[in-house]
Amino acid sequence: MKNSMVVIVERKDFQNLFDVLSKRGYQISGPTLRDNAVIYDNISAVEDLPVGWTDHQEGGRYRLEQTNKKSLFACVVGPHTWKKILYPAEHTFIQVKRNGSKLEITSAEKKPPKSALIGVRPCELHALAIYDKVLKDGPYPATSYLQRRQDLFIVAVNCVNPGGTCFCASMNTGPKATSGFDLALTEIINNDRHYFVVETGSKLGADLLKEIPNKEAGIEETQTADKALQKAAARMGRTLDIKGIHDLLYRHFDDPHWGEITKRCMTCGNCTMVCPTCFCVNVEDTTSLDGRQAERLRKWDSCFTVGFSYIHGGSIRATETSRYRQWMMHKLSYWQNQFGTLGCVGCGRCITWCPVGIDITEEAAYFRKNDK
Repeated sequence: MKNSMVVIVERKDFQNLFDVLSKRGYQISGPTLRDNAVIYDNISAVEDLPVGWTDHQEGGRYRLEQTNKKSLFACVVGPHTWKKILYPAEHTFIQVKRNGSKLEITSAEKKPPKSALIGVRPCELHALAIYDKVLKDGPYPATSYLQRRQDLFIVAVNCVNPGGTCFCASMNTGPKATSGFDLALTEIINNDRHYFVVETGSKLGADLLKEIPNKEAGIEETQTADKALQKAAARMGRTLDIKGIHDLLYRHFDDPHWGEITKRCMTCGNCTMVCPTCFCVNVEDTTSLDGRQAERLRKWDSCFTVGFSYIHGGSIRATETSRYRQWMMHKLSYWQNQFGTLGCVGCGRCITWCPVGIDITEEAAYFRKNDK
């Protein structure tokens, strides 16, 4: 946004953001604590956020820890992504009912509520941009995604505390949000003062900000935020060298190391379920036992399942090795052929939530080290 504003919102005034969004008819979603993890769900107040909690993430490991600081956004990302809201795991297209000798076909798609997302990380903004390119602006737009994307209000949060598996700085997707938001926050706790440096990214964001107590950001406050982001970029938990990654993986398509990786891989599909850019689905038709009603459903699917690549006569990726290679090469190579971008945004979820801790950055580094 040209001529964006940068203002300060004090912690004591932050609840006003929720109140204004609710008053404007938005259903608010954001990070909250449940089942010993930070998930995305409907929230209505500051107290619903993971106040005073931080997370520790490594390959196959995730742990929450309570701190003395009352940060609202000290946790990074958990097992949920925003596709839970914008592209749900299960969606009904149509319903068919038998009425005597006739069939009544009705659309099951309902207009979703206006949504506001609070706590969207910069890497996730890039994931949403990829979703837009594929599901909104592509040749075959997904109606349900379009409906949910309309009137979407996004409050981004810049990352000043990167996680142990984060590598957004390598992917040029963070830790600072640069586009795709209405408001972007940088949370600062400095001695006894707790405030947010807020940047507007749209006219709607600037308009909404008028209803929240704020003041113009001073030089010292903006410099403090900038320094925090510079430090975050320098202490990422992981790095991934993406220079020439497309051709690098093609050169190693038949490398026996793929088989070494899949000696550990359980083909559980966790990496695809937690990935913010994966969008593969299956379409199923179900019929009631009495034959009087049927539905057509869309469900998330994974390239790690044998049935995903089934063509009449069998699966074309019958081995664990072929399925893992498909996933990693799709993220870092094939995606560039299809959509002109990488399919990875460096959030690190696939590393954290892999039960055996397989690390995409380590595997890419192996191929680069052994490239001849």
